[in-house]
Amino acid sequence: MILFSVCCLLLLPTAPTHAWGFFSHRLINRLAVLTLPREMIGFYKANIDYLTENATRPDSRRTVVPGEAARHFLDVDVYGDSALTKNGLPRNFADAVARYGEDSLMRHGIVPWQVAQMKGQLTVAFREHNTDRILHLSADLGHYVADACVPLHTTRNYNGQFTGQRGIHGLWESRLPELLSTEFDLMVGQAAYLDRPTEAIWQAVAASHAAVDSVLRFEREQTLLFAADRKYGYEERGGQTIRTYSRDFARAYHRQLNGQVERRMRQAVRLVAAFWYTCWVDAGQPDLDKLPRTPSAKEQERLAQEAARQQAPTLHVPGHED
Repeated sequence: MILFSVCCLLLLPTAPTHAWGFFSHRLINRLAVLTLPREMIGFYKANIDYLTENATRPDSRRTVVPGEAARHFLDVDVYGDSALTKNGLPRNFADAVARYGEDSLMRHGIVPWQVAQMKGQLTVAFREHNTDRILHLSADLGHYVADACVPLHTTRNYNGQFTGQRGIHGLWESRLPELLSTEFDLMVGQAAYLDRPTEAIWQAVAASHAAVDSVLRFEREQTLLFAADRKYGYEERGGQTIRTYSRDFARAYHRQLNGQVERRMRQAVRLVAAFWYTCWVDAGQPDLDKLPRTPSAKEQERLAQEAARQQAPTLHVPGHED
């Protein structure tokens, strides 16, 4: 019942999506708060609306902040079959730049390196007892960690554009969660400490990439069973009539995936909370009850300025653009 209520509050008309989509990113951050230990949960619950609402900020920045788009994905298949092995892509970003060049890395995505960098930043924010930085970095880190749990964020064929399946991006990570998340079990237990956080995010990318084949293949198989007028339908969203995947097609695809979207969402919730918790522990477990309970006026002004910049002319961003 609690999860149903949370989902109803979050289920708003959606804009064009990247990553999990606005609905899912907000839900993942919100549920991650509920897994934190007693020493953290008071502070995080006091700011649960901030962490929920700002879970989508990185997507909103994609076309106005240079370099932002690359932080959301990693085209594993560009680097060959050994990319995710110990002898594959360097875990250290400087080593990766030395081997491939920064331009190439940015073109093909840097999400695991981004998460590793932000892990360090959030640890420092906890150590410095900086409420604004803790909240800002927690919201953003939750977004990038969740992105790493999405199969289509690990392949050049991120929207089925090379296999005649354009639109599968939104189907898998937005349409299915919006339709079915009230049926998912997303309660994952208490946050766990990550002994090797860098390796943890690379393992998440590897697990996501291992699912790419089934994500694409099962959609093709279901398409063969549905005529076009059954595969797609029309729904009212935000006062507009939009063409979208039909509920029947979405449910059939979900059944063939055998709970894959639910499993990846559970992993996202679990891993977001684990990163927050690990940063806090590595910072010496500061007493969060002594920190201000809300973001400062300066932080509110920063958010307002960022929102205003999003109205600026958009940049062309190479990579996962649709």
